[in-house]
Amino acid sequence: MGFLGMIKINQSCCSYSSFGPNLTNPLPNFSSRRFESTKAEKLRSDSPRDFDVNSNQVLDFPGGKVKFSPEMRFIAESPVERVHCYRVLDDNGQIISGSNYVQVDQEIALKLYTNMVTLQVMDTIFYEAQRQGRISFYVTSIGEEALNVASAAALTMDDLIFPQYREQGVLLWRGFTLQEFANQCFGNKADFGKGRQMPIHYGSHKHNYFTVSSTIATQIPHAVGAAYSLKMDNKNACVVTYFGDGGTSEGDFHAALNFAAVREAPVIFICRNNGWAISTPTSDQFRSDGVVVRGQGYGIRSIRVDGNDALAMYSAVHAARDMAISEHRPILIEALTYRVGHHSTSDDSTKYRPVEEIEWWRLARDPLTRFRKWIESSGWWNGEHESELRNSVRKQMNPSRTTVNERRDKWRKIYSLDEVLHAIQVAEKVEKPPVMNLFTDVYDVPPANLREQEQLLRETIKRYPQDYPSDVPV
Repeated sequence: MGFLGMIKINQSCCSYSSFGPNLTNPLPNFSSRRFESTKAEKLRSDSPRDFDVNSNQVLDFPGGKVKFSPEMRFIAESPVERVHCYRVLDDNGQIISGSNYVQVDQEIALKLYTNMVTLQVMDTIFYEAQRQGRISFYVTSIGEEALNVASAAALTMDDLIFPQYREQGVLLWRGFTLQEFANQCFGNKADFGKGRQMPIHYGSHKHNYFTVSSTIATQIPHAVGAAYSLKMDNKNACVVTYFGDGGTSEGDFHAALNFAAVREAPVIFICRNNGWAISTPTSDQFRSDGVVVRGQGYGIRSIRVDGNDALAMYSAVHAARDMAISEHRPILIEALTYRVGHHSTSDDSTKYRPVEEIEWWRLARDPLTRFRKWIESSGWWNGEHESELRNSVRKQMNPSRTTVNERRDKWRKIYSLDEVLHAIQVAEKVEKPPVMNLFTDVYDVPPANLREQEQLLRETIKRYPQDYPSDVPV
């Protein structure tokens, strides 16, 4: 709730009405009077402040009863102490004493780690493919792997995902293959979107992953509508939507939170606060204590989480899902992380933030390193496994070594560097979708104006073939 600022007038019995010029008991010489201290007073989080005067007088107002007070109190613009950030693992990958978290077994822990590493490898290779001119655009999630993968691990396949554009780790966890990633980025005939979207705008009906849209925050109200539908159908599932700190400045964000709170929709809002909305720092984005405090303003239960702590993210999303479904309520999670990579391949982040800052987050706060230290201390991982995974000599670890390896190989597939490159090579050779796909899948029967546009496009391509890709079937 924050804090209340207090303003007192020397004559404590006066109220707003005392200031009027036609009142029976106006304040004499009001202009010469001074106000006393404006010190902020902390409001108890468990219940409203009880006032000695008029404490039994309340206003029965829509939404609940409101107590009256003779004191003029303004809610302070910001608290003295910022909202705490929930974490489980310290920087050395050790469980913090007294941590309240959801237990993760060996199978899930190793799958979490291998997925994070796979995501990092995939991002690196696709980024380089763009730099080589093989694809037109790419967005990495380097530095945010834990937020992606751990949040996905806490959900079920029945939960619907409304992503922004940096959540490929969620799709990877759900079983989207490297070849399917490559097909989309190259926009070939095997792409589920039929080549209509720019790279990294993934979508998969099979994986309950709604197609990415570049326009900021438009997915947030869509997610609330879908969640309300799940509630009406009495489904044992929720909706999760991801967005960045910059998205919270959009009207869609505020409309969605209010919509979700009023309709009690089972939706989890995950704000990926990585400090930068492209080149705009959070200091230029808002004056509030981040994003977490905004939930309370709309009547939404909220939490701030260390987004680079895989166990904290897994636990928070796991608990949020239980509350969203069982209590029919929205939950807001602000995940504090850092975008180590550039915003996209069209960006050079060293132009607006110091290289030293980037390197510190890359080395000191790397989510993979922290989680690896934890699984190593748990006896589930070692240097040999790490070398095997990083070098990817084989597609899977040798299943004949030990019982632990046998168990691990049942659920895990590790993609090698060669496999990523192979997926790219295959995707490049697959035929592009035909021109006609630009005009299908919207209308059952295409209207006359659309048929006319298609005909004009075909004629233009035939007239000026040098201006159009030669590998697109006309």
